[in-house]
Amino acid sequence: SPNKIFLLIPFILYTSLSCARFLRVLIDFTGTVSDALADSLSSVGGTLPHFLQEPEDAYIIKNNPIKLRCRATPALQIFFKCNGEWVHQNQHTSQEYMDQNTGLKIREVTINVTRQQVEDFHGPEDYWCLCVAWSHLGTSKSRKATVRIAYLRKNFEQDPQGKEVPIKGMIVLHCRPPEGVPMAEVEWLKNEELVGSFEDDNIDTRADHNLIINEARLSDSGNYTCLASNVVAKRRSATATVVVFVNGGWSLWTEWSPCSVNCGRGVQKRSRTCTNPAPLNGGAFCEGMSVQKITCSALCPVDGVWEEWSEWTMCSAQCERQRWRECNSPPPRLRGKMCEGEGQSTENCTGGLCTQILSAQPSCCLENSIDVALYSGLAAGVIAVVVLIVAITLYRKSQSEYGVDVIDSSALAGGFQSFNFKTTRQGNPLLLNSSMQPDITVGQTFSSPICFQDSIDKELFDPLPDKVKVQSSFMVSLGVADRAEYHVKAHQETLPANLHPKYSTVEGKKTTMIAPNGIHTLRKTQFKTSAVFGHLGGRLVIPNAGVSLLVPHGAIADDTSWEMYMLINQEESSAQSEERCEILLGPEITYGPPGLNLSYPVAMTIAHCAEVSAENWNIKLKRQTKDNKWEEIMSVDDESTSCYCLMDSHSCHLLLDQPGCYALVGEPITDAAIKRLRIAVFGSVEASSIDYSLRVHCVDDTPHAFQRVVTAETSRGGQLLEEPKMLFFKGNCLSLQVSIQDIPQFLWSIKPFTTCQEFSFTQVWYSNQQPVHCAFSLQRHSTSTTQLSCKISVRQVKGHEQILQVYTTVGEVRLIMSLGLITSRSVCVSASLTSQTGAKAFKIPLSIRQRICTTFDTANTKGKDWQLLAQKLHIQRNLSYFTKQKSPSAVILSLWEARHQDSGDLDSLASALEEIGKIHCKSLPQSPDDKETDFTF
Repeated sequence: SPNKIFLLIPFILYTSLSCARFLRVLIDFTGTVSDALADSLSSVGGTLPHFLQEPEDAYIIKNNPIKLRCRATPALQIFFKCNGEWVHQNQHTSQEYMDQNTGLKIREVTINVTRQQVEDFHGPEDYWCLCVAWSHLGTSKSRKATVRIAYLRKNFEQDPQGKEVPIKGMIVLHCRPPEGVPMAEVEWLKNEELVGSFEDDNIDTRADHNLIINEARLSDSGNYTCLASNVVAKRRSATATVVVFVNGGWSLWTEWSPCSVNCGRGVQKRSRTCTNPAPLNGGAFCEGMSVQKITCSALCPVDGVWEEWSEWTMCSAQCERQRWRECNSPPPRLRGKMCEGEGQSTENCTGGLCTQILSAQPSCCLENSIDVALYSGLAAGVIAVVVLIVAITLYRKSQSEYGVDVIDSSALAGGFQSFNFKTTRQGNPLLLNSSMQPDITVGQTFSSPICFQDSIDKELFDPLPDKVKVQSSFMVSLGVADRAEYHVKAHQETLPANLHPKYSTVEGKKTTMIAPNGIHTLRKTQFKTSAVFGHLGGRLVIPNAGVSLLVPHGAIADDTSWEMYMLINQEESSAQSEERCEILLGPEITYGPPGLNLSYPVAMTIAHCAEVSAENWNIKLKRQTKDNKWEEIMSVDDESTSCYCLMDSHSCHLLLDQPGCYALVGEPITDAAIKRLRIAVFGSVEASSIDYSLRVHCVDDTPHAFQRVVTAETSRGGQLLEEPKMLFFKGNCLSLQVSIQDIPQFLWSIKPFTTCQEFSFTQVWYSNQQPVHCAFSLQRHSTSTTQLSCKISVRQVKGHEQILQVYTTVGEVRLIMSLGLITSRSVCVSASLTSQTGAKAFKIPLSIRQRICTTFDTANTKGKDWQLLAQKLHIQRNLSYFTKQKSPSAVILSLWEARHQDSGDLDSLASALEEIGKIHCKSLPQSPDDKETDFTF
């Protein structure tokens, strides 16, 4: 064999040739050195070649070849072996030189490896090369050196994300560099300057390329960039902005101020500031009140009052008499004034006739002195009585004035503001139709009021019921007789026009209204409807609730009828799970009866309040079990054969096979999840003729939730003052603020510290169809003031804001209420139509419906089957649900009926059929055997 021949050749030539010539001959003869020869030479005893430099791992950058180098001594020859094959001698560059220190000959060999060679190699491991060195004593092998093509991709696998963290909180910025060979090294830049953990013990950049700041400081705020680099290139990530914020903290309370008055009842204040620390970089402002007030009583000063004069003394030898009085009735106290006047009085007792001092008075002097004393005594008595009456009157008046409560109105002082009175907008049947004088303008610059939170001053009125029993004039004034179901009972006696009902507090779950004729209990409206359905089917509708139930034709067997019902659950919902941040998006709906057996699923429509987005919401349908627990039966975005859910912008359409209680719940996936709120402002005159109440309702944007507000406001005589507006409320844990602005302060006043009221995020987000409401109590300075103009601002902190402009005439509101109380009797307002049976309940005529089902339920080679019908009607998801139905086309048409129950327009269906090619308006079927069916609407 060739190997044996090669083994014999060395022994034949070894005696006559030197080792160097021997190797040269072999190489010239074969062009390569066989493995067998290398192994045979390695068996020769002695010192083997020693490598001074072995080939190192290398990377090919772009198209530049790399050099692999070997140096060994003593070595007669050095050859490279790559991927198990010898490299040809022509590809080697070899040189030999003498080491000046050791005197040994050193041989050095290099080869070039190109990008093409590496790319053409397809092996189980990377491209590799090693050196084999020969001497007369044997061979030595170097280490393997791998050669790889270097690269670094452009896009980071994970960019760092900006953060807002509190001071002393931990900051973790994640960074996963782009894929590359060799693996990229990561560095961090802060504001374009290198960040290192060696200079700052608080920063760690060694953990999986992440940047960790153990305790955030204000100085750590900045723009951070992840920098990845290898031998090929450098890559920069997206910049992440880090904001270290400081939440505000209250300072200590100041000392209580002196009483605001020197006499009577006053107010003491103390304050604190949000400066310990002050909020920085968007940190939260301090929660709570910055000012506290308490009432105080100051003792009034008492001025001294003279007591009555004493009796006159006897006429003296000097013809004088005297009398005295003291300032002790009462004596002056508490810095009161001393009595004015003299405490002693002296007069001549002879009328001036006796001018000399005599030891004895003549008889004439005695007679005159008696007359003078008589008249003087009478005059003194009259004067004393008059003084006493005046003193008592002044004392009572001062006590009456000091007994009045003193209220500090400094919070209302902000200057006048410009305002214009305008007539109320028309178009909404709930709005008050008032006639106002336009363009009455008074004002200067107005500075915005400061918002305070004071739980004592806020008048959050009671939870409002749904079915009420009150004076019928309130219903008439709201103008919703044909939009709600309620009963009103009027007072049997004629009442004075100046009496108005007043709302009271809530005890338990019952709410009472104090009216001139006693107390009426507010009851809940029964949101329930029922009807008897047969084979022709029909529809159930709960008015003003956005809820309906469609029973399709053929769902109930022939010669069978069912009394079906549908109701809205009025109790507090338990369908949502706060642990999973779920909220109720619409009312809970129950339909029955239990045991109902239908051939086709019913179509239920429920209004919802979510801005539908698969990226932000996970919307689910839940059903109540027999043990009153809730089970999830489907997610809107998942495929299901048990039921079907089609989400529109404001309604959800369900196809259901089983009766029961259903609820639509939503779980926010991101902070950008939005729940729609409907904002409405109502107003009414309170019991006092000068008091006026503005009530702001923030309720989930569903007809049922708003109808409950309207019904409750109707019960207390509320007037809708502005068209309701929609507010987008995000699930970002930020609160809701309601404030009143631009009140004409020269005409109206408001309780101090109630101009701004705030609701926490959980109150609004988890309201579950219950209204969140607040009240602003206004008081006019004069009964002649009849016009009110102001703005109501409703905003989410750092989010959406809506402004409600209020223009109303208070006098007209009072007139409507008064007339209703006097003239109304018992009024029962019925709701609109709640059920329809047979063909009138459907938009599509029965004959057309049957022909469509016959055509599309039959498989067609042209593809014109029910799946194409669903596609043209924009039903493109979860088609597996229709596959198991007895007539998929019938179920699709039921879903179309539910979606278009309000429009009553068949154009969309006709257009879909035209696109499929099923409509030929100008021709009719030629024979019953025609393959294509024509439809004419």
